[in-house]
Parts: sequence; structure tokens; C-alpha cells
Amino acid sequence: MISSQQQQDVDAAITSRRSIRAYLPTPVPREDIEALLEVAARAPSGTNTQPWKVYVLTGEAKERFSNAILAAYADPQQNKAHTEEYAYYPREWVSPFIDRRRKVGWDLYALLGLTRENKAGMAAQHGRNYRFFDAPVGLIFTIDRVMEQGSWLDYGMFLQNIMVAARGRGLDTCPQAAFTQFHRIIVEQLGLPENEMVVCGMALGHADPQKVENSLVTEREPVSSFVRFVD
Repeated sequence: MISSQQQQDVDAAITSRRSIRAYLPTPVPREDIEALLEVAARAPSGTNTQPWKVYVLTGEAKERFSNAILAAYADPQQNKAHTEEYAYYPREWVSPFIDRRRKVGWDLYALLGLTRENKAGMAAQHGRNYRFFDAPVGLIFTIDRVMEQGSWLDYGMFLQNIMVAARGRGLDTCPQAAFTQFHRIIVEQLGLPENEMVVCGMALGHADPQKVENSLVTEREPVSSFVRFVD
């Protein structure tokens, strides 16, 4: 039986989850990371396939990893040579999705004082992805190439569990599809076997409350706009 207080706690963990883009250097103990991932692994998956695999980066290993990607990101020739292995976003944008995408982007840039003309500033902000926004913990997720679309749906539930379990522990996260562009560097840095495909990355740590970018709260559509009750 779930009590009213427990329900409120679960709801609070879900609704307080935001993509945090600036972190304090406060370490997250390994045992806390392991406990969080153990809880998250209760995510459902078709016939209990559990298609997720996680690489946890901290300290010097995270620094080397980030530096390797940033070197390619900062070099125009190298940057163009690295492309995503799968399409995360639609190949053709239509409304209302493109409108929402633009709004969240410009809302973030406005908080940071970045105008449309400041291409260098926007590129630098995007590059912060590859340092996991200075979070003390970086997570890289992979999936076996034999798995199909259903397992990717399962994977999303696992990722959501991590983010909600993190909030329940006073931690924050930012899921990051930006890493998929540099999957070949990730393969090299982590020694991934050929059968593993990079899904995404995620920053994990304690939000820096002094950073203006962390004040961004994205909008959500009301239930009435995306739900139809069929009686």
C-alpha cells in the first residue's frame, strides 16, 4: 500500500526533475551511484531483456574522456567527420515540435545572455555537454546492436528511473544526446566492443544553485492537449 505521503514524494521526484547544466564539484560516493542504478534497473523491459549497459566516469578518467571529445568538437574538420550513428531527432522538423525546440533553445540562451549573432558563445555552451556540464559523474549508456526498437523504448524507462531516483536522493541530472555525434571517440576511450552502440550520455551530481542556466523551467502542454478519453 502506498501512503499519501509516499505518493507526494514520488510525484515531487518526477516533477522536480529538470535538465541541469551547471554542477557543484561535490563528489557523489560510488555506493550512492550503485544504489541509484540498482533501483533504476527495476525498469520494465520486454521479456525482462534488460538491454542497458552503463559506463560511469569520474575523476581523471572523465577528464581524459571529455578532452578527447572536445579536441574533435573544437576542430572544424574533425567535427564534420563525426556524425551520429542513429537519428535522435526527426530528419524533417514540423510544428509544433520545431516550435518547442526553438523556444527552449532561445530561453536558455537568453538566460545566458547569448544572442543569435553570438555563434561562438552558443558553440561554447554546446561544448559544455562534453564536460558533462562539470558534473562530478558522467554516465555513458550503450545497447547491444541486436536489440530493436522495443528495447529502445525499454531503455527510455531505465533512463527516466535513473533521473527520478537521483531526485529522490537530492541529486540532479541532464540526459545528453549530444554525445552520439562522437560515438567513434567514445568507442576508443571506453574500449567498447563492436556489438555495443552508444545511446546517450548523462550528467549526474548536485546542481549549482548560483548558475542562472539552472533557473530554466521548461513548459509542458496541459493534459487536455494530448489526451483523448474514449468512453
